[in-house]
Amino acid sequence: MKRITPLAVAVAAATAAAEPLPMEHVLVSVPLHKQEAETALPVTVLSGDELTREVAGTIGETLSNKPGLANASFGPGVGQPVIRGQQGPRVTVLQNGTSSADASNISADHAVAVEPLLADSIEVLRGPATLLYGGGAIGGVVNIIDNRIPTALPAEASGDFEYRHDTAASLDNVVARGQAAAGNFALYADALYRDWDNLEIPGQAVREDEHAHGEEEHAEQEEGGDGEIENTAGRTKSLTLGSSYHFASGFFGLAVNRLENNYGIPAGAHGAHGDEHDEENEEHEAEHEEEHEEEHGHGDISIELEQTRYDAALHVHQPFTGMEVFRGFLTYTDYEHAEIEGSGEVGTVYENETWEGRLELVHQPLGNFHGVLGLQLVDSEFSAEGEEAFIPLTGREGLGVFLVEDYHADNWLFELGLRFDRDELSPDSAAAADESFDAFSVSGSALWNVTGAWQLGLALSRAERAPSTEELYSNVENDHADEWVEHAATGAIELGNTELEVETSNNVDVSVDWRNENHHAAITLFYNDFEDYIGLLATGMEVDEVPVYVYHQQDAEFYGVEIDTEFGLATVGAGDLRLGIYGDSIRGELDDGNDVPRMPPLRLGARLSWQSDQWRLWGGVLDAADQDRPGVNEDETEGYTRWDAGIEYRLQTSAWDLLAFARFNNITDEEIRLSTSFLREVAPEAGRGVEFGVRYSF
Repeated sequence: MKRITPLAVAVAAATAAAEPLPMEHVLVSVPLHKQEAETALPVTVLSGDELTREVAGTIGETLSNKPGLANASFGPGVGQPVIRGQQGPRVTVLQNGTSSADASNISADHAVAVEPLLADSIEVLRGPATLLYGGGAIGGVVNIIDNRIPTALPAEASGDFEYRHDTAASLDNVVARGQAAAGNFALYADALYRDWDNLEIPGQAVREDEHAHGEEEHAEQEEGGDGEIENTAGRTKSLTLGSSYHFASGFFGLAVNRLENNYGIPAGAHGAHGDEHDEENEEHEAEHEEEHEEEHGHGDISIELEQTRYDAALHVHQPFTGMEVFRGFLTYTDYEHAEIEGSGEVGTVYENETWEGRLELVHQPLGNFHGVLGLQLVDSEFSAEGEEAFIPLTGREGLGVFLVEDYHADNWLFELGLRFDRDELSPDSAAAADESFDAFSVSGSALWNVTGAWQLGLALSRAERAPSTEELYSNVENDHADEWVEHAATGAIELGNTELEVETSNNVDVSVDWRNENHHAAITLFYNDFEDYIGLLATGMEVDEVPVYVYHQQDAEFYGVEIDTEFGLATVGAGDLRLGIYGDSIRGELDDGNDVPRMPPLRLGARLSWQSDQWRLWGGVLDAADQDRPGVNEDETEGYTRWDAGIEYRLQTSAWDLLAFARFNNITDEEIRLSTSFLREVAPEAGRGVEFGVRYSF
């Protein structure tokens, strides 16, 4: 493992005056809208200037510097969030509390259809959150929160405009937002435009190691040689309009969003997964790659994604006696993306049409009890059409009912929750029968305020998840190997399993939190024992040089530790000096003794900052260890040390606020390959780059 340069910091002696920690964020991802210090659930929040500092073009990259969170990249156009090693169908991404309803949980090359650059805040529930959001949240929840349906009447018109440029991909990003009031109506609009070129990297795209010797010339021809990853340019456009009508006891609102996202799949992704060949197979692959491409006709592949989303919300305070608030949400999403092959032909078109309704009824405190009763309904139809479609059209109906109660007693806060889910799947295929799954989840937690500064937390949960469409039905209509359909964008054959059963998570979280006006330190230990864990495992088998993966079920366990601290060190000149130290360690082991693939490595990071009224300067380092437990038929990933720095300048008046910022990323031009990425062998992360921009708010 590479080591961080020692930082000579006298943390224990840091008693000088320093800028107080910011006020705690009120969580909207939990029904009772608590502050972070009022729940034993492990929560991560990004908002305000910190969000501006950390935000990126994908939600996975935006969150990747936080303990317990990582990025599953598939080139710069895709970054799926990873929570404690869980991703895809175990992590639910929400937009204002309802599902993003895209196809990101189907495959690693599918982008999440949300825009972090338009968010007011991002909340992450680390660990099982099925109680609130169903089985797809068995690994955690990411909630992108914006004001597209205004929850309050603005006193005056306001808005902001932001431009930023990143040299690592010649990326230009423009964002504009505004809101105003007209009588009892609140109005909202936002727009985003982003385009970028091929991603610049240090060295070659294809990793040079014992599996790639003798292929350097071939890799240089196919993956663009030194300096960049071919076919990774893209463009994103988004437009949102929203309005709400406010009355004495609440509001009703509507919003519509249109998102278009076109991005390239990195050259080399096709066939990138099965690098575990012997020397004879490697020579065979090099000799016949051109023949294979001609036969399958893939070449460069790009994704053209389109989504139209309609939202409605109704909030009523004290709707009737004994009730504190009623919240209702209704969302309709029409999602489509096409995989375009190098010839310009459409290979596969994915469509997902989803209705989702959510009702929450919060009762007034009954003695020491305070809780919420909820109902969630989902009706979706997913299809994949084209010569290379490998999942049949499938309808899915879901029903979820949940109850969460808090009990306050002196310095203790207890929480107990129950949920029942029923999922019914109806594939349009003679090769697959209809399926229905019942899932039960229960959780309990205790939070003890030991003193004004110390808190101890314990959270227990037993959560269940029904198998997803792709886990059950991928290639289900093809019985023989010569009929299996390759997923062109990932360069793999994925085989579903109609014998899959409900997956069960038994999770324990133990946390210690200490904070005062200037300092904060938290440590969380977790253990998650899965029964019938569903994984996409490499078989080591190939068909026409295409690696075969299969959805398989066995028990598994995950455990780890997360550390997050921030200390006010001293007042230096006109500003305050602060130090943050964070890190995480996560292990995943299957019942057969093998490791869970694509797990994050051990990480340790630090950030030193100085801030005055107008200036902020910071420098940070993140050290990641080698991932030498990659899973069966997977390659190990080397560790890395990444150095970043930034500077910000703020100019304020009573009428407007101007923020200019610059960030120097990967200063040492380190080669970074993420163990969580399917493309770690052929698509490293960005090399040295500078991101700079300006945000004007009024």
